[in-house]
Amino acid sequence: MKRLFLLSGAVLMILMPLSSIAQNAKARNPVIFSDVPDMSMIRVEDTYYMSSTTMHMNPGLPLMKSKDLINWELIGYAHKALADMDELNLNHGKNTYGRGSWASSLRYHKGVYYVSTFAQTTGKTYIYMTKDIEKGPWEVKEFKPMMHDHTLFFEDDKAYMIWGSGQLHIVELLPDFSGIKPETQHVLIDNATLPSTPNGTRGGLPAEGSQLFKVNGKYYLFNISWPPGGMRTVIVHRADQLMGPYEGRVMLQDKGVAQGGLIESTHGEWYAYLFQDHGAVGRIPFLVPVQWKDDWPILGIDGKVPQELNLPASKGLVPGIVNSDNFSRKKGEIKLPLVWQWNHNPVDTLWSVTEREGYLRLKTGRIDTNFLQARNTLTQRTIGPACSASIAIEVAKMKDGDFAGLSLLQKNYGIVGVQSVGNQKYLVMVNASTGSLKEFAKIPLDQQRVYLKAACDFRDKRDVANFFFSLDGEKWISIGTPLKMSYTLPHFMGYRFGLFNYATKNTGGYVDIDFFDYKDK
Repeated sequence: MKRLFLLSGAVLMILMPLSSIAQNAKARNPVIFSDVPDMSMIRVEDTYYMSSTTMHMNPGLPLMKSKDLINWELIGYAHKALADMDELNLNHGKNTYGRGSWASSLRYHKGVYYVSTFAQTTGKTYIYMTKDIEKGPWEVKEFKPMMHDHTLFFEDDKAYMIWGSGQLHIVELLPDFSGIKPETQHVLIDNATLPSTPNGTRGGLPAEGSQLFKVNGKYYLFNISWPPGGMRTVIVHRADQLMGPYEGRVMLQDKGVAQGGLIESTHGEWYAYLFQDHGAVGRIPFLVPVQWKDDWPILGIDGKVPQELNLPASKGLVPGIVNSDNFSRKKGEIKLPLVWQWNHNPVDTLWSVTEREGYLRLKTGRIDTNFLQARNTLTQRTIGPACSASIAIEVAKMKDGDFAGLSLLQKNYGIVGVQSVGNQKYLVMVNASTGSLKEFAKIPLDQQRVYLKAACDFRDKRDVANFFFSLDGEKWISIGTPLKMSYTLPHFMGYRFGLFNYATKNTGGYVDIDFFDYKDK
């Protein structure tokens, strides 16, 4: 008995410091190991809000909130659809991969939240407004021209936009935000790239991604550039007056972490929120400490992006950014949680979570020639350093020519699914890592329920995914070949898990998906 007491005491002594360590754990970069690029961030009282880019996804322009700058959760989207057009609807062989809505600007002014964006697909600039960022409703104003990588800025009762690439422009907006006030546009900075790239140098990425802030009476304009032969670089221009003149400096060149702006914490500490191109998982957010010296924001620790931050540790991205779903809905619950986004605009009559309780039903409504043009692919982000997703799918109501299953969506995609050929169904693995699709496995399937899984490894930018199937949900069998994932500019987005069903011969078939199980490794 005494020995047991001593052993218990020893265990308690070991556990106590471990508990203390857990409580004192600090956040680490990246703060979100997932595709959340082009962030714009504000703090209203003790809550931080952030907007980001998801381009061709719908709903679009995701909005998140946090109490500590580290643990974020999705709270909504600014729009359900940019427009009803072929490119956004995946009609007539058209699409808007890599376009849609791009870098947004989130602001709070006199009790109203504003989030603006622009879209190459429509050629327009959009401003969404609400008094309640979490519940809405949102009012939208849209106008031409499309202002590339703009920043929305308020000075007293006037609203401005700064935008451009290399040469930056400023314009005053009409009081009702319906367009540009005539004769107010002029060049703000003739060559914003100059601090990082000498005049006459060819190549590289000119300064863009504008975000403007006013701190202690001075104006600070953040931009990104990419000097030829160098890396993504943070440039800051400073001025005493909104209209300039501006003086520019390179403020960070480390690990390719760049593009973003400033945020002051509730404790009076300053950070730069930026992101890094991180291979197939996408563009991932970093926080970089900021110290003020001679009225300049000095980014990093001795010019470097630190691994550890003086902020609370992350609790993980589940369920705030991604999550599992059993598709069971209680009365009053939304049909799809915010973690889900459709690839382009969906057809709402061709999916349901109520026709069969506890299942997502995906129906076919037209003939499609390939996976990337198929409508109603339902997606979630992948996350690093490793993750997996598995589903159970019931395929009894598929028709000849139908193809349904689990995908990893990008231009060079991978699929494990069920294909219906005549009266026979097959388990199929498709690998498009070379840029053109190739079928690497086709196994006869003699049952109507099957389990499918995709597992991603982003550690050290390995960027490899493997696919599996199971006949009983317990024993997993590898299928096909590993998918070498690659971040391609035509899609401009990190890989996403996707649930899909499309027809190649006959319409009217459907599949039922019992669950989507997300695991963060």
